[in-house]
Amino acid sequence: MDTTEITRVADRQWHALEDDQVVGRGEAWSRHDGRIFLSVDAWRDTAFDRLTAAMLAELPRPLYTMVDAADLALRSRWEQAGFTLGRREFVYRVPTDPGRTGLGTAQPPQGVTILPLGAADKAPLRDLDRTIRAEVEAALGWREMPAEVLPRLDDATVIDPTKYAVAAEGDRYVGLMRVAPVPRQPRIGLIAVRAARHRRGIARALLADVLGSLHRSGVGAATAETGAANAAAAALFDSVGAERVGSNLEVVLH
Repeated sequence: MDTTEITRVADRQWHALEDDQVVGRGEAWSRHDGRIFLSVDAWRDTAFDRLTAAMLAELPRPLYTMVDAADLALRSRWEQAGFTLGRREFVYRVPTDPGRTGLGTAQPPQGVTILPLGAADKAPLRDLDRTIRAEVEAALGWREMPAEVLPRLDDATVIDPTKYAVAAEGDRYVGLMRVAPVPRQPRIGLIAVRAARHRRGIARALLADVLGSLHRSGVGAATAETGAANAAAAALFDSVGAERVGSNLEVVLH
């Protein structure tokens, strides 16, 4: 007999309990584009199913989650809950050695300066981030960008400027690169340049600066994700010798 008890412990957090012991956790969060993503970590299949059912009963649709494409069992559990494939993103391993990336001689275009990680001012960085997000939404669509687990703060998306390198043109910021300091293999979360400054080599210059810095600190590689529809991002990573090492699936329940 199933004795699993589901308890909502916060606004968007649930626990599965058996004999007063936590055997699973579920959480929901909103992306910057307003979509709600789910995460379920359960020790037993019954706890997973009960947590998922409780969350779906209390949350508005559509709902999304990310699954490693190689994890067929987890994908099957979400499909049993009614989720279907929405989009795919590819996972890359990006070398940092300039001898492998070919970025050793990469320079920003005339008039553009690269500010290394942590050197940008917060206010103009937030302004650039908002502008780029609006431009991405109007073109490719933010749904094609890698899924992010970042909280919204006063309608601002930049929470920690120390994770950003920036391309500056005079007193204006025109490009950014965000790097999460994951131990051993940092994660490139976003590379973006203002639409009016595309095709000038700014993104490559940002990569050259950040990857070069990581290499000098002894880090051999970083990871990155790109949406399958984002051909420009894939071409950028391919051009620096990045290796595609996996893929994630975004599944959705309408």
